[in-house]
Amino acid sequence: MPPPPHLAAAASSRRRPRHRGAMACVSYCRRVAAIASLLAVGAATALLTFSLPAAPRAVSTTEFTGELSARRSAPPPPPSLPSVTPATTAPPPPPVPSTPPPAARRRKREPRGDNVLLHFGDQPSYWRMAPEEALRYAKKEIRDAEPVPDDPDLYAPLFRNVSQFKRSYELMERILKVYIYQDGRRPIFHTPPLSGIYASEGWFMKLLKESRRHVVDDASKAHLFYLPYSSQQLRLTLYVADSHNLRPLGVYLRNFVRGLAAKYPFWNRTRGADHFLVACHDWGPYTVTSHRDLRKNTIKALCNADTSEGIFTPGKDVSLPETTIRMPKRPLRNVGGGLPVSRRSILAFFAGNVHGRVRPELLKHWGNGQDDDMRVYALLPNRVSRRMSYIHHMKNSRFCLCPMGYEVNSPRIVEAFYYECVPVIIADNFVLPLSDVLDWTAFSVVVAEKDIPNLKTILQGISLKKYMAMHNCVKRLQRHFLWHARPVKYDLFHMILHSIWLSRVNQVELLEG
Repeated sequence: MPPPPHLAAAASSRRRPRHRGAMACVSYCRRVAAIASLLAVGAATALLTFSLPAAPRAVSTTEFTGELSARRSAPPPPPSLPSVTPATTAPPPPPVPSTPPPAARRRKREPRGDNVLLHFGDQPSYWRMAPEEALRYAKKEIRDAEPVPDDPDLYAPLFRNVSQFKRSYELMERILKVYIYQDGRRPIFHTPPLSGIYASEGWFMKLLKESRRHVVDDASKAHLFYLPYSSQQLRLTLYVADSHNLRPLGVYLRNFVRGLAAKYPFWNRTRGADHFLVACHDWGPYTVTSHRDLRKNTIKALCNADTSEGIFTPGKDVSLPETTIRMPKRPLRNVGGGLPVSRRSILAFFAGNVHGRVRPELLKHWGNGQDDDMRVYALLPNRVSRRMSYIHHMKNSRFCLCPMGYEVNSPRIVEAFYYECVPVIIADNFVLPLSDVLDWTAFSVVVAEKDIPNLKTILQGISLKKYMAMHNCVKRLQRHFLWHARPVKYDLFHMILHSIWLSRVNQVELLEG
């Protein structure tokens, strides 16, 4: 007999709590299983992280992070529970859209003849290239250099092609590696003279040895090999006074090169074409004449850049500026401070020793106060120097005369730049310093030796507008002829190194196709 309705309802109400307890247990089990699933995913992620190889191939940091974030944002898989039919079934959560990881940077391949250069982004991996391959790449880049916008560090009228210079300089900074031989006996080798009129070779040696960017210990990576000798120290050590015999200097350097060729493989690979030396003494060219390959193949940076003697080769060798350094600890002393054009009352000025073939002719026509506009002296007389010093004469002159002495080179050219005076160069057969990149017509006057009698007429024939432009170029050029204890961009050290680098680049043959 069934119970009365009110008793049946009471019994039913007493049984419901048991059902709710079972459902609560099921819900609790689901939560525990979900937490366990999250912990398992975290453990798997940590295991994956610590088991990655040391040098991954194709998974970049950005790609891996994006994939890991997508995994973490995805819902955990449902736990495996006993089959229970709940009172109401909740709808499954909507799928979380996964954001694809950012594309990894791909290597670009650029064909270069029979070779392929690897690129990361837009920058070629120069360190992967063999030296010859890097030089061929640089040569093509320089040849195809596009016009550059105005650069505050480079004044375009100073350069033959400012776009090619800028591109070449950039590639030099990124690519060029130099190996310096540690052989050689001091003081002829590894002892740079830092003062006097031959200081250029010493300052270059000093600053190159200190360069972490360009100097390498592994010769197989080098594009150039430096012979670190000093022509000034060679003269002081070996030359017998008044003997007029320079042959011992050449023989000494010849034997040194022969020793390198016997000890190392580098010289013989190119017969010295990828080697270079820097010599500023007047006798620098004559120290290389006893060795055929040294004279013919090696890149020579020489102050005495005279084409008439058959030693200096334009296009391969580099004309080195001759600079006078009086205080090595303060190489920039007395630089600048020239007067404005309106206050330069002297048309042209020269004072110095009278030797060689040009200076006697200059004094013959313009010396000893013959013309008040042309201040030409042998040595500056005391009566004149008491009123105005040598440096103040240069600062007050529109043109500074730079006649050759015994040899074609003269430190007065750079002195003129220091004091913002337009140089007048009188030296036939002279390859002007750094003329591989600089346009000397923009900031100097070159007068043939035969035109010395017409010198004043030539200078007065330059219009004020043209002179103002030349004077402005001299002021802007000055920074490229300064030595710094710590080199700065586009200074004299880098300009010389760039010309040597450019000579080496121009030697290589392009592989077209």
